[in-house]
Amino acid sequence: MYLSPRHAEIMEMAKKHGRVLVDDLALYFNVTPQTIRKDLNDLCDQRQLTRIHGGALLPSGIENMEYEERRKIASEQKEAIGKAAAGLIPDNASLFINIGTTTEAVSNALLDHRGLMVITNNINVANRMRVYPSIEVVIAGGVVRGSDGGIVGEAAVDFIRQFKVDYAVIGVSAIDHDGALLDFDFREVKVAQAIIANARHVILVSDSTKFERTAPVRIGHLSQINTFITERCGIESIRRICEEAEVRLIETAEHGDR
Repeated sequence: MYLSPRHAEIMEMAKKHGRVLVDDLALYFNVTPQTIRKDLNDLCDQRQLTRIHGGALLPSGIENMEYEERRKIASEQKEAIGKAAAGLIPDNASLFINIGTTTEAVSNALLDHRGLMVITNNINVANRMRVYPSIEVVIAGGVVRGSDGGIVGEAAVDFIRQFKVDYAVIGVSAIDHDGALLDFDFREVKVAQAIIANARHVILVSDSTKFERTAPVRIGHLSQINTFITERCGIESIRRICEEAEVRLIETAEHGDR
């Protein structure tokens, strides 16, 4: 589909950050907000974007985005989240790492740790960490999903249940404002549920675009998590759930936690 130069640049910005805002785009392109609203409406009519109040974001719908495109979304935020999560995990710990681009950012930040035992159903994580002699990598068996290298299915669930680890690092596709943690593939959800059930401390890592996305399958609830790391949480209901359930909320954009 042909896109005008400005529309194409708007799409690149949306892919990089997960969303675009009218005021930011108007300033960037030096045009009126009305012009940007028309641009966004045109892109939404073409199903390139989904309108939200004050801007637009990449559509979530029932289908997940291509994995390489997901890697580009909020990449700087994911890197900061990854470093914050790695800072909570000591040397000589055992941990699960599940499927996701943000959990991969955590695995990158863990490469200078020593004595780790990493159990994962993410081929990308296993391939990255296996070359470090101070890290023992154990990979789950099961069906390999071609789209992202995730290992899913009952065999993976049974494998995960053999372990009881110190930490779990999990990602999700969407976080509902009522605290529901959501994903697209019920086979992946079963693995994530087994990971949560068999870890002493569960760390959820997610950039803030997940608050504006939706997915059809429920993993669990935010109250089941011990630590939630995001770059910024502007959803008051999520902050309230964290406070009431004693979930530690760490916001990397503010260089602190609440």
